Amino acid sequence: MECNYMRRILGVGMVISLLLLVHACANMATPNGGPYDEDPPKFISSTPAPNETHFTGKKIEILFDELIQIDSPNENVIITPPQLQLPVIRAVGKKVVVELKDTLMDNTTYTIDFTNSIADNNEKNVLKNFSFAFATGEVIDSLEISGILLNAENLEPMPSITIGLHQNLENSAFVKDLFVRTSRTNERGQFTIRNIAPGIYRIYALNDLNWDYKFDQPGEDIAFGDSLIVPAFEFTSRNDTIWQDSLTVDTVYTIEYTRFMPDDILLRLFKEKFQRQYMLRPERTQPNRFTLRFNADLESIPDPVPLNFTPPDSVWYFSQLTEEGKSVHYWIMDSTVWKQDTLQLEVNYLKSDSLNILRPQTDTVQAVMRQRPVNNRRKKKEVEEPLILLGMNIDASGTKEMTDTISIVFDEPVPNLTSDPFYLNIRKDTLWVPVEFEFFRNEADPMTFHILRKWKYGEAYKLEVDSATIFSLYGKWNDAYDSEFKIRNEDEYGHLYINITGVEPPAFVELLNSSDVPVRKAFLKDGGVLFMDLKPAKYYARIILDLNENGVWDTGNYAEKLQPEEVFYYPKEFDIKQNWQVEEYWNVNETPLPKQKPLDITKNKPKEVTQKNRDYRNEGRR
Repeated sequence: MECNYMRRILGVGMVISLLLLVHACANMATPNGGPYDEDPPKFISSTPAPNETHFTGKKIEILFDELIQIDSPNENVIITPPQLQLPVIRAVGKKVVVELKDTLMDNTTYTIDFTNSIADNNEKNVLKNFSFAFATGEVIDSLEISGILLNAENLEPMPSITIGLHQNLENSAFVKDLFVRTSRTNERGQFTIRNIAPGIYRIYALNDLNWDYKFDQPGEDIAFGDSLIVPAFEFTSRNDTIWQDSLTVDTVYTIEYTRFMPDDILLRLFKEKFQRQYMLRPERTQPNRFTLRFNADLESIPDPVPLNFTPPDSVWYFSQLTEEGKSVHYWIMDSTVWKQDTLQLEVNYLKSDSLNILRPQTDTVQAVMRQRPVNNRRKKKEVEEPLILLGMNIDASGTKEMTDTISIVFDEPVPNLTSDPFYLNIRKDTLWVPVEFEFFRNEADPMTFHILRKWKYGEAYKLEVDSATIFSLYGKWNDAYDSEFKIRNEDEYGHLYINITGVEPPAFVELLNSSDVPVRKAFLKDGGVLFMDLKPAKYYARIILDLNENGVWDTGNYAEKLQPEEVFYYPKEFDIKQNWQVEEYWNVNETPLPKQKPLDITKNKPKEVTQKNRDYRNEGRR
């Protein structure tokens, strides 16, 4: 009995084992294809060999260990000395093939800098900062220099700008000769020029619009160094640390390397104040007004001379600058003039000649009023025209700031306007009491007027204008106006004082919002600037060394060897809260210039390197 029982037990066990084995075979995983490829392509060989001398060919082939691709080779691959004829750069399987079209120069080192354009064909792993060099002479030049390029006005890092060297130290080389060595800035504005021969150089930056490696177009952004560049090197060492964790050091290595100098070049990119000035086609969109438009800001308003009509008075128009000073509206004062369909005028103005020098120019223009065709089917019965009032826009409502003025904007000229039609009242308990105020016309826009008063915290005001008390040049009158507004309370503001060292007047500080846009300005005085009555917010600041004391940042000029005015950024933010008084200290030279601008308001931020989305759990499954 026991033997039969044991045989049954063993039989059942064998059956169960067999079933488990069959089940395991039925659910076997697919073969693992190995880990993901996360390595960039590796250099294998090339023709010519790296750093080969006495090379006379024009075709370069570089072999890698896997299939590769090149991202936008005409934009990302830099060949120096620069090539006037565009080379052919392509990926062929595992090879990069470069075919040069220019004749190679004797005794010259050529560099092909692929930057970050080469990647493997499958996983797109990038081979970073790969460059290749050969020479037509006996020597491979091997010196390097590096630095950073910033926008002169706002310290933004400037990407994709050509950086070039000239061995000809004359100023004319930048406008007449090709660079001898070039590079291009990366996304952080950084650059490295490789394979430089010993010597003395001048360095430039050029936003090369026509790709001729010369500053020959006034619209090109440029930068130039004030000092001569003498490339050099030294053998030195640095320490690299391997950490076991965030607190424990594992190993400290001493690594010897060659340091190429200078490696801290700072260039500030700017565009010269240049724009050819000329007159565009005149317009006359309504009978009583014609417009002269120009492509650039006007320094003075042209005085048109009548040719086919005689105005009744010597003063026959009212002029208004518009479009930031690029256009002038001429409002015609006499109806006998503006009722004419065509006004022929002689216009004297300044126009740029072929050398971009402003010279007097006289043109004859016609201001033609295009009449709509008369609809003969319209009933002859006269229809009373609707009453059109004078447009008057006043911003005197809601909550106003301590620094605000009240603006009144009309849609037609209002000659000889005084403060008489306007009544400004302050609330005293339950009564409205009249108060005095300043009233003046805006110098930049004569159709805009301002009401100014030294406001006090928490005051309440009411502005009133009776109807038909203001008349335009053409007889239109205003509608009645009545609005209340309040000045913000003191405890709703914050105040900021900045103690500044490292610079001297003349200089001014601009307070910036989170979009890097100036919202307030104060001139440096007694070692500091004060900003009163700030709305609670986060602010930033920059200081401009105002050498010509005109209150604005001025660009540079290459012909005059004039650098743009210097700009420094406070490297932190100011967090202004209600009813706070903040005092800060700022040494403008404490933080290196490339690190001054806060990242929060930097537009050309460095791109974040994101981890590729890998399915490591099912890695290699088919």
